[in-house]
Amino acid sequence: MEYHRTKDLLHVMAFLGHKKSDNTLLYVQLDQKPFKDMDDSFITRIAHNAQEACGLVEVGFDYVTGEYSDGGKIFCKRK
Repeated sequence: MEYHRTKDLLHVMAFLGHKKSDNTLLYVQLDQKPFKDMDDSFITRIAHNAQEACGLVEVGFDYVTGEYSDGGKIFCKRK
């Protein structure tokens, strides 16, 4: 589920405590079977201040990256 949520192999590898990526790749294959028909597209939004960021989190968006000084923080959620 962590791989399905993040699509980040290195994150899942650290999350599970694996030393070799080959072990983690087994979980990627498991993810592909039950979710193969699922749409993996995202909705993205930019928060320009803390109030906007809180509003996005409240409706289910996850923080991705960014800084307020360079124009905003990027958030996303699955469609």
